[in-house]
Amino acid sequence: MTLAAQDARLIIAASEQDSNLYYATRFLAPDPFIYLQDHRAKLLLMSDLELDRAKAQATVDAVFAYSDYEAKARAESGAVPTLIQTLSVLLRERQLTRLLVPADFPLGHADGLRQAGFQVEARPNPYFPERLVKQQDEIDAITAAQRATETAVDEAVRLIAASRIKDDLLYAPANGGGPTGTSNAPLTSERIKQVINLKLMELGYVAQHTIVACGRQACDPHNEGSGPLRANQPIILDVFPRSSSTRYFADMTRTIVRGRASDGQKRLYDLVRQGQELAFGRIKAGADGQSIHEAIVSLFEKAGCPSGLIDGRMQGYFHGTGHGVGLDIHEAPRISRSGSRLEAGHVVTVEPGLYYPEVGAVRLEDLVIVTETGCINLTQYPKVLEV
Repeated sequence: MTLAAQDARLIIAASEQDSNLYYATRFLAPDPFIYLQDHRAKLLLMSDLELDRAKAQATVDAVFAYSDYEAKARAESGAVPTLIQTLSVLLRERQLTRLLVPADFPLGHADGLRQAGFQVEARPNPYFPERLVKQQDEIDAITAAQRATETAVDEAVRLIAASRIKDDLLYAPANGGGPTGTSNAPLTSERIKQVINLKLMELGYVAQHTIVACGRQACDPHNEGSGPLRANQPIILDVFPRSSSTRYFADMTRTIVRGRASDGQKRLYDLVRQGQELAFGRIKAGADGQSIHEAIVSLFEKAGCPSGLIDGRMQGYFHGTGHGVGLDIHEAPRISRSGSRLEAGHVVTVEPGLYYPEVGAVRLEDLVIVTETGCINLTQYPKVLEV
């Protein structure tokens, strides 16, 4: 976006939590700092604590000491200045009057800036539209995260596959339960999440809210799962770690059954795979995410799999088909009922699912790059129902 002489982008946040700020600066800090971009340069206003590190690491044109501008503001007011008073000095120096801020910009800061005489306009997400089209270094980072995810999931699947079945429960193998595992105790969702998360930590990734949900728990798509894992029931593993170094995410889901899947479970699994393949065949630059999603909904309905409130709970297919992945685990674009137009360079998930408590739950999720003529699947992990 071209900025007029009086306009500036402004972010006040901690880049550890704010992906827009990290994207703009490639500087990671746990405490809030000020990013300012006008038509001339990208600037940071930093505390003395982070000043030298920001000068060495941040991808900006200049880094100013917050204490210098705080001193100027104190000289003007004769009192200890607020953040807004300190920032106002810099804004006036650069003759800026209109500030373009993210949609989640703190209201208190916006009110203070308006009271100080500045025009503040919230810009809708994506605040940086260029974030959506991934460059090669970003694709490389996401691909590396995906490989790590597959390594961790494979370790978990191998443990489940090696488990013993007794009284419809899974038990860790005598020699493969891990440091806290025992063949005399049931294999639990918590134990499998521990296996996945520890492996990812070893590889330099952090996983939060990993899903290992079995049976009826898996029919609630965001239920992280708890308690013993059961034989002959679908287990959904949904893993979405973030790199500790690049900050980029990956995302993958697999559904497995230890033992024998029922005919109904197999049918759901085959339908979800068909839904994925339908999406793969339609994803390309210019495609409409809403149309892709609706085509999968139609496929499921024609196969006799209705969706909606059934017997007092949501059943069938009641979530989107996909979302963008990058510095956030959920970002634009969307493949859903409110879908987006896809562009080459978008990285999106493809994750249809079907959920019926009396039959089972299935979700499969791969990560693809949108190209001019189709898509490239970054996910290499196999899809196998029974293990």
